[in-house]
Amino acid sequence: MKVTWLDSMRGAVTVRIRGGEVERFVNLAAAEGVRLLSLRRTSRGEAECEVTLRDFFRLRPLLRQTGCRVRVLRRHGLPFVLVKLNRRKFFALGMAFFIVGMYMLSSLVWSVEVRGNAVIPSERVLEAARREGIYPFQWSFRLKDADVLSKQLMAGLPGTAWIGVEKRGTKITIQIAESTVPEQRPLMNPRHLVATNDAVVTRIMADRGRPVVKENTRVKKGDVLISGILGDERNTETVVAEGVVRGLVWHEYDIVSPLIRKVKTYTGERRVQWYAVAFGRALQISGYGKAPFAKYETVRREERTIWRGIQLPFGRMKQSRLEIRYEERTVTEAEAKAEGLLQARADILAKAGPDAVIVGQNLLHEKADNGKVYMKVLFEVEQSIVEEWPLVHIQGE
Repeated sequence: MKVTWLDSMRGAVTVRIRGGEVERFVNLAAAEGVRLLSLRRTSRGEAECEVTLRDFFRLRPLLRQTGCRVRVLRRHGLPFVLVKLNRRKFFALGMAFFIVGMYMLSSLVWSVEVRGNAVIPSERVLEAARREGIYPFQWSFRLKDADVLSKQLMAGLPGTAWIGVEKRGTKITIQIAESTVPEQRPLMNPRHLVATNDAVVTRIMADRGRPVVKENTRVKKGDVLISGILGDERNTETVVAEGVVRGLVWHEYDIVSPLIRKVKTYTGERRVQWYAVAFGRALQISGYGKAPFAKYETVRREERTIWRGIQLPFGRMKQSRLEIRYEERTVTEAEAKAEGLLQARADILAKAGPDAVIVGQNLLHEKADNGKVYMKVLFEVEQSIVEEWPLVHIQGE
């Protein structure tokens, strides 16, 4: 007969029987109802078997009658484990706290992720989820069923066609399918499109309205380019003029570019400080004291702890203070001129719009004086030259 799991739970020992009359000992044990489990002969005059803890204390009379001796080889079962734990109380208590802590940590929601949203901001979705009890460090058993949460989130987020809530481990993913809503064009009053600058028209294309000028025509600021009035003197209709008009515009710039520049350089010296970060708070653990530099820049880099692909709310932060020094550097007149022109071109493109193109430049005046280069430059730019002008239609009495 083999040892069952119930016998192991109650406690069992492996013993070796030797000396005396081993065969008689086995027969007497069977007669007394003492179970010798997994009985096997190891050598002549010796045998090994498993004995339950309760039957082990019934062997003494039988050993006296047969003159045998018994030696305990192994002990296993719950009673012996409890005895070991009783000797190591602090270890057992730590193990218990560890198991409970791991269970509690795995029962928390560590992160909430929003996917599939393009129009609805993620902050709005997370705010609606918080109202339904979905937020970091929430107990998982306090959450409602996924179907219920999906319906409640859809009710609180207009513009969604479907919302799915999925929980994997300690992470919750909110998948959103937004409703397709046709673009609503704002209502506009009738208008003209007029020129924003004095220019020469290079391209005109009216999507709605009546073109008034042609290509290669010089126009002044405020001239009507695309009219919002259609028809003749008897039958007229006012519309919202729409279209594209591009033209050549001249921009005159006075550029001042210094020959002496102040340049920031790094000396290579640094002071490193380490911080322990937990739940949005940082505790400094090294690098105390003020930085021994007169001028410096601070660079921070935070590293979060990741466990099974989940970013935990604690980690460490490295703060480096880099010593800097400002030096004066002299540039040539050609370099100052090139840099001044580059800044002027960037300023023109920023003001004229992303579709503007500089087609030419003409240097009108240039001189170097008092450590600076002075230039007057005329830029020729092709750009959009339209702006809206409300159309007020007065009907006769």
